[in-house]
Amino acid sequence: MSTASARDGRGGVVDAAPPVLLEVDLGRGVRAGFTTRSGGVSPEPWDSLNLGLNVADEAARVRSNRARAAARLGAPVAFASQVHGTRVVRLDAPPRGADGALVDSVGEADAVVATAPGVGLGVLVADCVPVLLADADAGVVGVAHAGRRGLAHGVVPAVLEAMRAAGARVGNVRAAVGPSACGRCYEVPATMRDDVALARPATRSTTSWGTPALDLPAGVLADLVAAGVGDVVHVDACTIEDERFFSHRRAARGGTTTGRFAGLVALADA
Repeated sequence: MSTASARDGRGGVVDAAPPVLLEVDLGRGVRAGFTTRSGGVSPEPWDSLNLGLNVADEAARVRSNRARAAARLGAPVAFASQVHGTRVVRLDAPPRGADGALVDSVGEADAVVATAPGVGLGVLVADCVPVLLADADAGVVGVAHAGRRGLAHGVVPAVLEAMRAAGARVGNVRAAVGPSACGRCYEVPATMRDDVALARPATRSTTSWGTPALDLPAGVLADLVAAGVGDVVHVDACTIEDERFFSHRRAARGGTTTGRFAGLVALADA
């Protein structure tokens, strides 16, 4: 990296530049984008803006990174404990504990919806698909974590239904599908491909070297179109190939762990 660096207090050199947010347009009064791995305080192997608390990085560093990302977004960011399911949490205010501090997690869920300005939402990934959603006119935003199990079981329709219940019109929703493992690289056993493709046919794929694969972003895009979301942008970057982003599979090939980047969205504070 060509950015400035500093010591993390434990001998590790960390990136001291502000976090990068790859912004996407989800409507007037909505701030949204995807972080990269740059701009945080975590040393290798999480180098450097690791936002995940479950990958053996020190919690204090992760919370510092989350604060940096929230400052870049312009709102405190709520994260869920993702379990590859379809449960949706709805927030009407930033989730704070008795001490007034933002909680680390709003509970086990793979989608979160917010209905108030100044409430940031985050979805954590490192090969799965981060999905950002907003109906700016209705004042409703949402995020979804679409891994292969959650996608197959319907996490995208679930978050859209939760947004509709909160006052959004699906036809007015704008969506951004973020960087993830692509269908050329996400190799899986043939039986797994067949199981997921039975529920989401668009996911069926083949790697660039000719073996069974899943195209999770294609499945997400198909679900959005089928639901009636007409305004969709796809940040078409493969996390396995693109080292700007964390990738569980790329790290596992090297015998190490890695961090998590995030999709972030918030309604601008009034």
